[in-house]
Amino acid sequence: MYRFIKPIFFQFDPENVHHFVVKRLKWFNDFFPFGKTILRSTFDVNIKGLEREVFGIKFRNPVGLAAGFDKNGEYVEALSNLGFGFIEVGTVTPMPQPGNEKPRMFRLQEDEALINRMGFNNKGVDTCAERLRILKKKDPTIVIGGNIGKNKLTPNEEAVNDYIKCFDRLFDVVDYFVVNVSSPNTPGLRELQEKEPLTHLLKTLQDRNSKNGISRPILLKIAPDLTDDQLNDIVDIVKSTHIAGVIATNTTIDRDGLYTPAKLSQETGGLSGKPLTKRSTEVIRYLSKKSAGAFPIIGVGGIHSPEDAKEKLAAGASLVQLYTGFIYEGPGVIKRICKGLL
Repeated sequence: MYRFIKPIFFQFDPENVHHFVVKRLKWFNDFFPFGKTILRSTFDVNIKGLEREVFGIKFRNPVGLAAGFDKNGEYVEALSNLGFGFIEVGTVTPMPQPGNEKPRMFRLQEDEALINRMGFNNKGVDTCAERLRILKKKDPTIVIGGNIGKNKLTPNEEAVNDYIKCFDRLFDVVDYFVVNVSSPNTPGLRELQEKEPLTHLLKTLQDRNSKNGISRPILLKIAPDLTDDQLNDIVDIVKSTHIAGVIATNTTIDRDGLYTPAKLSQETGGLSGKPLTKRSTEVIRYLSKKSAGAFPIIGVGGIHSPEDAKEKLAAGASLVQLYTGFIYEGPGVIKRICKGLL
């Protein structure tokens, strides 16, 4: 069915279509008679042998939804009923912010890719935390990750305070954290990937984490555009700060080898989808080998099929996440990947 619907969706602005679809998915899940049952019976994945335990958390299957799709934690239950093994919300910032001016998302159909320059548009951490608190009481079995960032107007020298605010506010309502310093759409953010500021940020969060009695796994999301020397630094930082692992990778600013005409493909923002498949797998493999498998890696970037997921796992990933592949392939891709992994 999605093959017939997708061409219609793709005639309209991608951000507007996104909001249209997820709102109706939520309505169907929450209010349509037997809506939850229909979604679960059609899409849900309850297959023995897919369970994974990674950084102390049990996942019903290794296929998750990447951050950016549900920025405010509004659609977690409905998305979980499509079969995802875990849902990552955000990126969340302390204060609400509108993000960059529209249009800010573009489809590169010839490349099965997206460019976005959303700019951490979200309703603020308080709103997200309250929604997740209600959801966790309703269904504590859904594994939720909290992807946290800084507000656009916060200078980098004060960025750690933004991450602390988000960390503290979400601590009781998420199962793991992701520190996002790799989005290309917040000015200066990627400078926080440098060794000194990144080590300080992660150590600060880890110190706060250990004081809470119950600690949460903290992961670092990195860009695919890092050099080998920078990836070596990432390995050292993960080991020295004792965080739980890495998410590889975020979107790329590279535009090499695209088929889409330059007028569209050269739009400013982060590129995701199939053009990122090879590079994200290379980063996973490099980190896994360089660290001798010392920490788990969540693989994300250009996963559109079971074969793509298998490559990420074979390269050293413990779990995988979808975003652009979910948009291009439709909700059935989750079950297809899970069955393929068996």
